[in-house]
Amino acid sequence: MRSTLSDKKLTVLGAGKLGGILLRAYLKQEVFVLHRVIATVKREERAAALAKELGIAVTTNNREAVKGADVVLLTVKPQIIEEVLEEIAPEIGADTLLVSVAASVPTGFIEEHLAAATGGKEDKVPVVRAMPNTPAAIGCGMTAICGGTHATSSHLEVARTMFDAVGRTIVLEEKHMDAVTGLSASGPAFAYIILESLAEAGVKVGLPRDIATLLAAQTMKGAASVVLETGDHPALLKDAVTTPAGCTIDGILELEEGKLRVTLIKAVVKATSRAGELLFEE
Repeated sequence: MRSTLSDKKLTVLGAGKLGGILLRAYLKQEVFVLHRVIATVKREERAAALAKELGIAVTTNNREAVKGADVVLLTVKPQIIEEVLEEIAPEIGADTLLVSVAASVPTGFIEEHLAAATGGKEDKVPVVRAMPNTPAAIGCGMTAICGGTHATSSHLEVARTMFDAVGRTIVLEEKHMDAVTGLSASGPAFAYIILESLAEAGVKVGLPRDIATLLAAQTMKGAASVVLETGDHPALLKDAVTTPAGCTIDGILELEEGKLRVTLIKAVVKATSRAGELLFEE
């Protein structure tokens, strides 16, 4: 699939933080080739700097950028997506795959607005919705994708190849996408709080801060890797660490008393609920 993508023209609309992460990964891994990639940003000075850095065409004109594109990666904020869709609609057709990472924006919303902006002429544009997370910056991302009404298995495979370049990718039904946002997109922030707390605890019991942070980070990374590699349930793995009358069970009792489990569950539920509101904000 990667050789197929190298023959396609990619346009990245809104090459900010996430767009920039994805763009750099594609170029580094040669998923797409330099002369067939174009990106857009808001300001001319940023366009010039990014073009010099990456060796690709960068512009502030979204409509011009998507002309002739095989794949359009939409990485703008959900609050301005309607405006951007109206701008690019005249240049988007049924042979253009539109991949959106805008949180809370359903594929149906994109399809309807593209059709409306063209007077119904373009009502069969294939749309794939994706929700990656920030560890994609180091190739350890987690992305869920789903297809819109006109997206085929081939379209999903193209999108999957794009996000496999920055980590792991799964295909889900669209009804789960807000939950994905609440769990894996917001999840790194929750994990950092836990990691920071473990490191602070290490300092509390006498460890130097840099050592405590290293121990906490590698421990979390190792524990997550065991789950991914073995496929074992986390509860089973937890029990393997918890020896009778040992120190771990005393620590677990403190976690249970502090309601860590229910607090984390409530955090994901709240973030999921919030994810469904972003599109409707001014």
